[in-house]
Amino acid sequence: MTTTLAPATTGITNTLTASRLPKWATWAILGGSLAVAAGVFAIVQLSTGGDFSIVGAVFFGTVLFNIMLFALSYLVEGGRQARNRLVTSLVVTAFLIALIPLLSLVWTVLGNGIARFDPAFFSQSMRNVVGEGGGALHAIVGTLLITGTATLISVPVGLLTAIYLVEYGHGALARAITFFVDVMTGIPSIVAGLFAFAFFSLITGDPGIRFGFGGAVALSLLMTPVVVRSSEEMLKIVPNELREAAYALGVPKWLTILKVVIPTSIAGITTGVTLAIARVIGETAPLLLIAGFTSSMNYDLFNNRIMTLPVFVYTQYATPGTDVQAYLDRAWAAALTLVLIVMALNLIARLIAKFFSPKLGR
Repeated sequence: MTTTLAPATTGITNTLTASRLPKWATWAILGGSLAVAAGVFAIVQLSTGGDFSIVGAVFFGTVLFNIMLFALSYLVEGGRQARNRLVTSLVVTAFLIALIPLLSLVWTVLGNGIARFDPAFFSQSMRNVVGEGGGALHAIVGTLLITGTATLISVPVGLLTAIYLVEYGHGALARAITFFVDVMTGIPSIVAGLFAFAFFSLITGDPGIRFGFGGAVALSLLMTPVVVRSSEEMLKIVPNELREAAYALGVPKWLTILKVVIPTSIAGITTGVTLAIARVIGETAPLLLIAGFTSSMNYDLFNNRIMTLPVFVYTQYATPGTDVQAYLDRAWAAALTLVLIVMALNLIARLIAKFFSPKLGR
């Protein structure tokens, strides 16, 4: 007679599934922490008569969330899982804190600029306008003309410099170029404006020269090192095997660069150029020095002053007329337009990187 012993299962637990917080617990703790922080700030607002701080409520609510999540996880899941949850929540918290200034900026500009975001703002200039009305058409056109000209100057120079540094540059000359590119990356924008102003003043003999092409030259000084650096990094990541395969087929080096290296890295190069444009399109100091400002339309970059959006924002905010609110509304609307242009440029850069990057098949 044989007997079968039943497996002893009493007291055995699976440590991978036991003592776990439910999936909804994290979101419930986050919601409760934000609600508590909002309630405390609401009570403070009622007692002091101040304004309700959304940023403060979110910040302290997130801090409370980290503390509560760690404590509950430590009690239920143990110290190891609690530390894991704490580090994860701290990383997410740091990301959200980094987003707070950006979201606050966008919200402020959108809330104040939407009042004058109308067809008249994009179809009229400020000629003969001293109160309400008017628009920023002359500033938008000036921004596009000057920034476009700066791009035409900077992209060829920057791309050819990057090609030299990656493909040909060796020795003292390459090190000197790299050093000066690093120096140019860190120069203040007003120095570029002063250089353009002094340069064209000496050439033309006009100590009060103001014209759009000078502003384009000043912006190109700020844009060129960014183009060089971004293009250089994109050219460096092109595999050497592609170059060697072209050389093995007897293709000369210049044609290899033109037909193999640049097409392979064109998405990254274009993205870097677009981001460089977005970096200089909002510069005010150099354009205020060399391009000046005007209330009339001017399509000629080589004659007379020309208005740009950053300078338009500055002049509207710094020198308001009798109707102060009308000037402030135009300044905020121009700032919103500038933000939208920068966002559009970044979106274009993302799309270019997506559609023009090399497709790697298996």
